[in-house]
Amino acid sequence: MKVDKTIDTRVKLSTLWIVVMINMIFADIFTIFVELTYKNTIEELPAEVKWVMAIAAIVTNVPILMIYLARVLPYKSNRLLNIIAAIFTIIYVVGGGSATPHYIIVASIEIIILLIIVVKALKWKNQDIYE
Repeated sequence: MKVDKTIDTRVKLSTLWIVVMINMIFADIFTIFVELTYKNTIEELPAEVKWVMAIAAIVTNVPILMIYLARVLPYKSNRLLNIIAAIFTIIYVVGGGSATPHYIIVASIEIIILLIIVVKALKWKNQDIYE
């Protein structure tokens, strides 16, 4: 597959964050379906539901915010934040996951995309004429 090198790195990174976010949404949807189908309850939450959902709201906002921030931040902070956010999100995906087949598939795709984000950010050379 040939990649168009004329696409700005900011756009590439932002688009990759969109892919991560969509995968995270579907992983959660599939997990809810599995839990409701087989157990008719969601029992395995590690703490009170309100706190778990609050933490999830914070963590899932990382890729949501990165969709925008990858397009607007200045080069140095953009590059650094993409690397940090991707590593943080990998930790979340691995640490918060399950061994169900759907999660393994979706999480694997998320991790591959997040590693691509890290590599792209590391290789990114500032060629922005606007800074």
